[in-house]
This record gives sequence, C-alpha cells and structure tokens, in this order.
Amino acid sequence: MNFGTTEILIIFFIIILLFGAKRLPDLARSLGSSIKQFKKGVSEEEESGDKE
Repeated sequence: MNFGTTEILIIFFIIILLFGAKRLPDLARSLGSSIKQFKKGVSEEEESGDKE
C-alpha cells in the first residue's frame, strides 16, 4: 500500500479538520511521548530477558 503526496496531503487536511490546528501540536507531543515510553518499556523487557 503506497501513499503518494496527494494522498498524504488529503489525510493531513482531514486530520486538521477533525482536530483543529490548535490541538495538533498537543497531539503530536503526546504521540511522541507515548512512542518514547513504549520504546523504553520494550528495551527494559529485553534487558530483563537477557539477565534470566
């Protein structure tokens, strides 16, 4: 499933319409924080698996 530039712009426009331009930075910040916590949890799990 390949997305071209046009499809990505359409999806981005729909997201702006749904959430509003003011909330997008907050959503991006929370998404980044969630990804960071997930990676931290995965790396901790791998470390505890290596010790056993």
